[in-house]
Amino acid sequence: MYFTDRGIEELLDRRAEDEVSLGWLAERLREFVDLFPEAEATVEQLATWLARLDEDDPD
Repeated sequence: MYFTDRGIEELLDRRAEDEVSLGWLAERLREFVDLFPEAEATVEQLATWLARLDEDDPD
């Protein structure tokens, strides 16, 4: 188990029934980076990965 799995599990336990928009998620990510600027690169990677999930694999 990765360290981040604990946070993911807490998210599932607390918010599994919630439905959110991508706009809401984008605003929460911006707020997070404002609070924790050292995480900017990681949040950028996650946002880019999520944005491109439906792209065809070039390989």
